[in-house]
Amino acid sequence: MSDNGTGGGPPPPSPAALRASAEAMQDEFVAELRSLVDIDCGSYTPSGVNLVADIVQAKFQGLGWSVRRHPHHPDPEAREPLPQLGDLLVATLSGSRPATQGGARVLLVGHMDTVFGEGTAGERPFRIDGTTATGPGVSDMKGGLLTGIYAVMCLQRNDFDAFDSITYVCNPDEEIGSPFSGPAILERAATVDACFVLEGARANGDIVSARKGVAELQVIVQGRSAHAGVEPEKGRSATLQAAHTTIALHELNGRWPGVTVNVGVVEGGTRPNVVAERCELHVDLRAVTAEAFDQAVAEAERVASTTTVPDTSVEIRRAAGFPPMEKTPGTARLADRAREIAGELGFELHDAATGGASDANPVAGIGIPVLDGLGPIGGDDHAPSEWLDLASVPPRVALLASLIASVGPA
Repeated sequence: MSDNGTGGGPPPPSPAALRASAEAMQDEFVAELRSLVDIDCGSYTPSGVNLVADIVQAKFQGLGWSVRRHPHHPDPEAREPLPQLGDLLVATLSGSRPATQGGARVLLVGHMDTVFGEGTAGERPFRIDGTTATGPGVSDMKGGLLTGIYAVMCLQRNDFDAFDSITYVCNPDEEIGSPFSGPAILERAATVDACFVLEGARANGDIVSARKGVAELQVIVQGRSAHAGVEPEKGRSATLQAAHTTIALHELNGRWPGVTVNVGVVEGGTRPNVVAERCELHVDLRAVTAEAFDQAVAEAERVASTTTVPDTSVEIRRAAGFPPMEKTPGTARLADRAREIAGELGFELHDAATGGASDANPVAGIGIPVLDGLGPIGGDDHAPSEWLDLASVPPRVALLASLIASVGPA
């Protein structure tokens, strides 16, 4: 990772200059954060997601980015058809230094959706108490979504454009595993030198250099119904088989370092006096490394397909998932650079591994250096108490801006 200020190009702005620019825009940032948080935009509320997209698109266009908007068209022929989702937004800002002359290509990724249902913003709208902001999605990830835009605004205000391009993917479906936007993110990631994902920093200020991979499995057990009191022997209980399967799956916990398996949902049967004909398990499996992930998924599928109750059958579906985000040498260099920049900005920074997955996972899986958690400091994501530290906005915006400016061709 070379410095974009080498090789005859203009030096990047100092972190201090970028922080001064971020501080000058703090009121504007907070006002726009309020407008975004006060929109109901759960993954399955496409009208709200598209309203966020309208605001973000207008912002990009006013700053000279080119924007392409991709509507979602559900495929009714799919085995598990998706409901209508919001639009995917892809913005690109061209610089003055082509890749052939050493200019970097940088990818930013942020999501516009939240986990909250309609009416949540009205029940608990954006509020500020001291330097703490609260509201649905304030940390995950309205603050991060804006951080990417404002970081590039800082570069623009300091007349720095010595890069090939900056592409910003704003996706509508991260909270459900990016089934629509995932391929578009990977397509654009394949040609970049570095990627920055703008989930919020951890509550202690850490950025993220590694994430567990996650697989969501649906295990559908089919049995045979019968009257539970008159002739139970004619039945084949799907719920009994599901119970055996649940125990066997949970016994996989800890077989590989860092691997967790949880049967989080069990749905089956119709009435107490009927032998259950069908039962469905929803399974969450996570692993730290790609090797352990592949082994654990294969073993989970083997275990789940093994039946104890005679004449029952099992169907296994891979519902969603992300590969592990491992800390590669390229990612480690980005983390080292982030710590150096933070030191120049006057604060200590650490990178960490976390169990949650994000859009950083598949990007890391194709070998692109990627850092996550580059939004402002926040916490209690997905909960009514979700919060964001507004005092962390200027230094984190400056950190991201400096990181973008420091990326060189791989």
